[in-house]
Amino acid sequence: MGAGLHLAVALEAPGWHPTAPGDPARFTPGYWVDLVREAERGLLDLVTFEDDLGPVGRLDSVLVASRVAPLTTHIGLVPTVVSTLTEPFHLSKAIATLDYVSTGRAGVRVRGSFAPDHARHVGRRVFPDVLDDALLADVLDETADYVEVLRRLWDSWEDDAEIRDAATGRFIDRDKLHYADFSGKWFDVKGPSITPRPPQGQPPVAVLSHASRIHELARRSADLVFTTPRSTDELRAIVAEVRGLRHFVDVVVFSDTDRKARAEDAGGLDSDAVVFAGDATRLADLLLEWRDAGAHGFRLRPAQLPDDLVAITSDLVPELQRRGAFRTAYEATTLRGHLGLPRPANRYAA
Repeated sequence: MGAGLHLAVALEAPGWHPTAPGDPARFTPGYWVDLVREAERGLLDLVTFEDDLGPVGRLDSVLVASRVAPLTTHIGLVPTVVSTLTEPFHLSKAIATLDYVSTGRAGVRVRGSFAPDHARHVGRRVFPDVLDDALLADVLDETADYVEVLRRLWDSWEDDAEIRDAATGRFIDRDKLHYADFSGKWFDVKGPSITPRPPQGQPPVAVLSHASRIHELARRSADLVFTTPRSTDELRAIVAEVRGLRHFVDVVVFSDTDRKARAEDAGGLDSDAVVFAGDATRLADLLLEWRDAGAHGFRLRPAQLPDDLVAITSDLVPELQRRGAFRTAYEATTLRGHLGLPRPANRYAA
């Protein structure tokens, strides 16, 4: 993966603590373009865009990423999708399209859902109010099948299937299109896709994993995993469980300790990930300690946008560069390239 650690930011408007002041501009394209350009100025590997089906005001993550893509040049773009209540065929072509629009910088984070209010938005399923082990197992298995369908559809066109032979009137080499032919408990998908194979072959798939059951899903289905340890010892235990994946640790970042204290006073710091407050020197110390414990990189969650994002790009990145721990220029043009992932062979090609 090249020298040094890897950095991502998770963009959630207006930030990752509930008391962050809401900016009406978050419903405009310029807001998101400015944030991603700032992350790209800091040479970050990727940004993720959060999404949810709950009762909050937000824009669609895939559409935001598609709007940002032609206005950036290097940074990876990874929207979040609630896979349980969407169709894999539609998402496969949306992410393939994002990969074309971004010239090879697309990824996707899939997340399952068993929330009753999410299901009611769509109206095709009903979930119980109480989660049990059987339901969790079903959601995880369904998510794994969902990713398998995505990957088969991305491979359903060979790389040179489109021939555009005007002399013979042939647009496609029919022998290089393939049926996905997936049949399972939740999906029966014939395929092929209607979108040619993405520039990366398969855009990287990410999973946010909090526990062993979801670590198993990540091992089965993902290229990239985001985890939420609270200590170095916990991180080492997780590293053993997700070995073989590109592993980023999530950290909520307050660049201002006073602002963190005010958020705590307002009762707004109930976080699934560790919360850091302090200057770039101390944050760099933490990241390098955890890199030495086995993390490949970090997905930093700015507590308030744009302030904490700017602190990451303007203070943390130069501090890591001074220590020889972070790139000083982009070394690849695709998200797979940033992550050190090879372009996969097409499973259907002879």
